[in-house]
Formats: sequence, structure tokens, C-alpha cells
Amino acid sequence: MFRHLFLSLSLASVCLLSTGCNNEKHFINDSDYRTRVENDFAEKKSILKNGNLFSVFSNEMTAQEKEALQFLYAYMPISDIADNSGEYFLNNVRLSFNIRDASSWGKNIPDDIFRHFVLPIRINNENLDNSREYIQNELWPRVKNLSMLDAVLEANHWCHEKASYTPSDIRTSSPLATIKTAYGRCGEESTLLVATLRAIGIPARQVYTPRWAHTDDNHAWVEAWVDGKWYFLGACEPEPVLNLGWFNSPASRGMLMHTKVFGAYSGKEETMLQTANYTEINIIENYADKASVTVTVKDENGNTVENANVEFKIYNYAEFFTVYKQKSNAQGQVSLSAGLGDMVVFASHNDKFGIRKISFGKEKAVDITLGHNVNEAYTENLNIIPPAENAKIPAVSEEQRIENDIRLHQEDSIRNAYIGTFPDKDEIEQFARANKLEYESVEPFITKSRGNYKDIMTFLGNASKNEMSKRAIELLQTITDKDLRDTPCKVLEDHLYNTQQEAKAEYVLCPRVENELLTPYRSFLKKEIPQELQKQFTENPQSLVAWCSDSITVRNDLNKGSVPTSPIGTWKSRIVDSLSREIFFVAAARSLNIEAWKDPVTGNVYYMNNGKEQQVNFDVIEKSETAEGTLKAIYKAIPRLDNPKYYTHFTISKYEDGSFKLLNYPEDTTWDSLLKNGEKLEEGYYMLVTGSRVADGGVMSNVTFFTIEGGKETKIEFVMRDNTEEIRIIGNFNSELKYTDVKTKSETSILSTTGRGYFVVGILGTGQEPTNHALKDIEIKKEELEKWGRKMILLFPDEKSYNKFSPTDFPNLPSNIVYGIDTNNAIRNEISQNMKLSNGGNLPIFIIGDTFNRVVFQIDGYTIGTGEQLVKTINGL
Repeated sequence: MFRHLFLSLSLASVCLLSTGCNNEKHFINDSDYRTRVENDFAEKKSILKNGNLFSVFSNEMTAQEKEALQFLYAYMPISDIADNSGEYFLNNVRLSFNIRDASSWGKNIPDDIFRHFVLPIRINNENLDNSREYIQNELWPRVKNLSMLDAVLEANHWCHEKASYTPSDIRTSSPLATIKTAYGRCGEESTLLVATLRAIGIPARQVYTPRWAHTDDNHAWVEAWVDGKWYFLGACEPEPVLNLGWFNSPASRGMLMHTKVFGAYSGKEETMLQTANYTEINIIENYADKASVTVTVKDENGNTVENANVEFKIYNYAEFFTVYKQKSNAQGQVSLSAGLGDMVVFASHNDKFGIRKISFGKEKAVDITLGHNVNEAYTENLNIIPPAENAKIPAVSEEQRIENDIRLHQEDSIRNAYIGTFPDKDEIEQFARANKLEYESVEPFITKSRGNYKDIMTFLGNASKNEMSKRAIELLQTITDKDLRDTPCKVLEDHLYNTQQEAKAEYVLCPRVENELLTPYRSFLKKEIPQELQKQFTENPQSLVAWCSDSITVRNDLNKGSVPTSPIGTWKSRIVDSLSREIFFVAAARSLNIEAWKDPVTGNVYYMNNGKEQQVNFDVIEKSETAEGTLKAIYKAIPRLDNPKYYTHFTISKYEDGSFKLLNYPEDTTWDSLLKNGEKLEEGYYMLVTGSRVADGGVMSNVTFFTIEGGKETKIEFVMRDNTEEIRIIGNFNSELKYTDVKTKSETSILSTTGRGYFVVGILGTGQEPTNHALKDIEIKKEELEKWGRKMILLFPDEKSYNKFSPTDFPNLPSNIVYGIDTNNAIRNEISQNMKLSNGGNLPIFIIGDTFNRVVFQIDGYTIGTGEQLVKTINGL
């Protein structure tokens, strides 16, 4: 139960929902499918013999409830079974049946649609919680008398009251944690909306593009089943009608759209992957034109190759990201349907591989030859063209738009009123004084914790009373901002009070290992691991490696979906995926005061023994060290790019088990900091991908393959391709950054002002000749810039500078200009850090960027023909 913050919400508050169950009825009416579920459930039960994980089935329940519960247990990842009580799932089954009987639309939902898209609690890889009960209590009274379609729209308005978009790390918070925080990334917002729709009995599924083809990003949204048809909508972004969102246009340029359907699903959609937990389906045709390509893998003699590894890849964030992976059939073939653009196909078999570009819509069948050997050094250029835009936008009346805008404003006010309850500076200062804490030390943690501030303040207050405030702050410094927002006090205290005072904070006290939900595993493991074993592990940490290898069975096939089992669940079940075993090893080691960690770049696991770093290998228990070599890359700068950035311009991947695995360096990594003077890499075969993305979304890429040998230096050419005739992506700019609007005096973001698409941002120097000259140049191009219609945000460094500005001096500036103040120089600093400023960053500065955070144009200081250069770039977009 530790995974949940259970809410004391009574089912009595939804007493209007009658059970209406009949013991003689089946939940699964298709007898063949029911037999399949029963067999899959029996197999799962036979595998998970430890931990008494199926005890809930001895509870009294109806036949329908039992069949529904068996369905969930048959296909849920083993982490869900190990980390949650059976009563939790049974309660959710009953909530689902209750709402089906109470809603006007419940009786019209087909059994298979209800089974796969209403009943399941899990949506993707989020942390599970009691959101279904909470949402029914709060939202049901608002929607119970609405039509199914209107209920979907109303549910999205409710979600908008609760959360708005803000980027965050890859761990997906639970719906209730998102509500508590009042924001989330698109994957969390869409998880919230799907959970909300399912809670009121409306079938829903999360849709995501694994990566956009035309820009470096991805996105997730929601489809809802209404009266026999699937419709899409942007999560927490209410529109007046369905099938409308800011992403209509980019979605029409998509290559793949996926959704994970819980369990074994056999709908009309194209199945891409069937796992023990879910069925992944391809629904690209709901958004864009598509075509199919069949790839045939051949050896150098022209013979087809069966069981070859075949990966379809989209260029995104400077890597070729695998969006579909399959083994070739007896004819050496793999087929895929996708949007009408380019992908790269990589195929491998027995250390032979091939790589080539394919064009959906232009090619129907292609061959790929395994003509390269692993450890062969070579380089290749690839020109990638994404699909063209072909958006279909539903009609919205002016009245609908006005009404929706009014509601959005009201919902912002509701959410902001809730955010206003978070502690302000005075409250934090008062708390710090009362608990003898330094304000500067605790303020960042309390502010970042948002709706979880009570738990963080309680943790800090208790630590102060126990004279452990310094240690408590050390612990908080080791966890993420998201951890601050959703970790209960009792979890943090478990780690604080069960760790030796002198233990290192980073590798012992720290409760986080990778991307798992933080849990109170330390006291549990200290209690459950026998003393004899604890002594053995502490004296020789390698024996803990051996124990994990011998006592924990790895079944990656039963835990698809990147949902790690907690260390407590791992101890109980003893059957987990490989990631969960790694997390358990580090957690157990730290619980026994052994320094251990998982390297964020390579993913390797390490521990310290007698002051020496040791790499963990669960398959080879004898201690071994991986030899390292050095990689140097020689870069000849292209115009406007002196120092390429990792993820923006290049990535490095290592070849392992037939695939290339990305090295996850920090986001501020550059060629200069990584490769100019040499970087230590484990020996092996590697791939360097570089790419110059142009404004239409296309990419001029180079792929270089090379080998690192232990103790030796490898030198390669770092190739950034350039085309002076193309408008190229030259940098990044965070469109979520905020400025102060001079009219409203309120803080707002670039994105909120411009909406999705391209925009101009300028930073002005009031009264300075270069700024005056630039504004006069822009006046000359007024008509063309107004015809373009996109926002031009002109910012001043401070309010004093704005007050000196006289708009009457420039009467012909375009009407689509918005004036603001660059609060704390955040936007100027962002541009300076991410762009090559040819004139040292002197004002004025102008960029053309878009809300995918790409910059295609930049000038600074004195420049002739600013308006003409802006228009020329805009016309080329």
C-alpha cells in the first residue's frame, strides 16, 4: 500500500451509483476470450509464487468482479501486483461497474471497449493512485446529466482547472500528484485526462507520437470514445469541439501515432506489438495520410535473412530514435505503415548490419543489405525529409470561441487560487524562524514542493527537532524537483533516520536510483534481510551481486512499459525486470551503508569496495573491469555554429546486443566539453550522429561509425553538414519563458502570447541608435509583417527603459507587436546562452523562433536591413 496516498473518501458520497451486479452474469461474454484470460491469469499466478500476491481472490465478490479482477491481474505488469494490494484493484473494479450502471452511456459501451478502455487503472507508465475514487466524488455531479460528448468536453475543462502544461522530468507522476502540483508535462496531463474520463465511465486512451519527424520533440494527447467513434482532444487544453487542438498541424506531419491498450486487444487498428501486458496499436491514419513499406533483409550474397533485428528510426534530438522494432520473418521481411516522410532503417544479425533511408509513400518495398561489420569504420550522409503539413481543422463559431475563452479564464482563476495557497516568502520565513532553520537553505525545497509543501515542511520541522536539519537538507539535495512534489514525509523520514550519519549523501543517503517512485524501502530491507546475509553483503558487496543474480528471476517480458518494481516489491516477489533488479541492488546496498549508484550516462551499476569502484555484472559474477579508450573528434566550424550541442546537434550511441544504445550525457554537454580534448569511453563499437535541421523540418545528417579500443585514442571527423541556401535551425529558445506584459502588468509566457507556431522576439535598447535604426527598418516592412500575422514580442530590459520609449517616434510599426519587460533578463540570458551572438550580445537582439523551441534567425547589435532580413526569413519558412 506504500505506493499510494490513500484519500479518506467514502464511497457513500457516490451512493447514487448502484452496483447492479448479477452473480450469474459474465464480465467477459466472449467465451473464447474468457478462456484466454483464465489461462493467462493461471500462468501469471503460477509464476508469481512468492509474497502471497493473489490473496484478494479469497475475498467475497461477484462472478463479474472476479472475471474483471482476473483480467487485470492477467495483464498488469508484475510491478503493479507486487506494489499494490489486491483490495486496491478490487475497489477500482467496483467503482468501474458502479459508474457503468449509473451513467446514461454505460449500457451502450461494447464489452471489449469497456474492458480495455474503462476498467484498467494503468494508462502508461505513471505511478498508480486512488484518482478514480477522488474524481468520481468531485466530477460526477457535474457530468451525470450531460450527453457523452458534452461530458468529455466538461471533463477536460475540469482537468484544466486542476493543471496546466509545464515541462518536467521523465518520471510520470500520478493523476493525483499532477492535481496536487497543478501542472505537468503532456504525458502527465494526458494521463490525468484519461484517468478522469475512465473514472466517469467514458472509454479513453492516451495517444502519443514517439517522436515528431519535423522537429525535436514529442507529444501526448487523448482519444475518447463517444457513441461508437474515437475523437481526439488536447489534455487540459479545452477546445469548444472535439478533434481540435494546437497540434492538428504537427500531427498531420506525424510518422507514427501509438497507443498502448491494456491486455490482449484485437480491434480494427493495426497492431504493432503484442506484449504480456499491453497491445500497442498504430493509429496514424486518424491524423495523417499513410503508406506501407516492406523491408527485406538480405546478406551480402543476396539471400534473405530470417530473425534479423530490424529497427525503424526517426531523426529527433540529434539521434535516430527507434519507433518500431521487429524481427524479420521467414522471408526476411518486416512491414510498417507510417506517415508520408522519411525514416532510417537499421538491421543487424550476427554482428553484420546495414543502414538506409526509406521514404513512405514513394517506396513500397526496399531491400537492406547487411554489408557492414561491427568494428568497421565508415561514414555516411543521410538527407531526411519529414511529411508535409495537411491539417484538417473542424469549424468553430465565434460564439463557441468566446464562450470557451471565458471558461478558460475562469478555470485559470480557480487553479491560480489553489496555487495561491502555497506558502509565500513570509510564511516560509516564519516557518524557518519557528524551527531554527536558515531561510535560504529551506526556501527552494518548500517552493518547489508546491502542493506537497506540508510534507516537506513537516519533514524539515521534525528533522530540526531531532537536530538533523543539516542532514535532512543534504537528503533533499539528492532528489529531484518532482520528488519534492509527490514524496510523503514518512518516505523521506524512512531514509533520513535509517542511514548512518557519516554515510555519503550522494551514494548512500540518497533514496533515488533511477526513474522509480520513491518508497520507504530502507527500514523494510534492514528488517527483512537476515542478519547473516547483511553481514555477508557488507563485508563483500560482490556477494550481494551474486545473491541478486541467484535469488531474483528476471522476466522482462512480464514488465513491459518501463514501470519498475519497488525494492520492497522486488524482495516480496523475487521476479522482476532487469531495471528493477538494478534498482533493488542499489537500494539494498545503500540500506546496508554500501556506496552504490547507477551511472546516468551509460546505465551501468557500480559499488565501492575498500575505496575501489566496481562495476556490477549480474551475468558474470566474477569481478571484471571494462577497459576504456579515448575519443577525440575534430570539428571544422560551419557558419553560426562554433560549438555543437548534445541532443541539439549530435549524439553518441554504443552498440550492444544488435542495437545502438544512446549515451545520456547532461543537456549542457557540447562538442567542446566532451570531444574536443577527448572523452573516456568503454571499449566497443559506437555511432556518432550529427544533424543540421532546416526550417521546413528536414535534416542534413551524417552518421559516423567507429571503434574504441582499451588504452588507445580514436580520432574521428565531427561533420556538421550545412547548406547556405536553406533556412536552418541555428539554436534553441525556451518558449515557456515568462516576461511582464506592459498592458496587463502581469507575468505571461511567450507561448501564451503567441500560441503555437513561429514568432519574433526582440530585446530593445531604448534611445540607442542601433535599436532606433532596427525599428525604422521594421516600419518599412509593416505591411508584410502584418500579413504574416504572427506575434512580434518586443521587450525592454527593465521598466525604466520602457518608460523612456516613445511609440510616437515609430508610428508605423506593425499592429501585431506586443510590448513587455524582460523580467530579470531571463529571455536575454536564454538567447545569449544558446546562440552565437556575432556582436557580443549588444542590443537590439532579434530572433525568429517557434514554440517547438527552435530558432531559425538571430541578429544582434547594429545590423542594416533588419526588417528585410526578418521578412526574407519568414517568407522562407
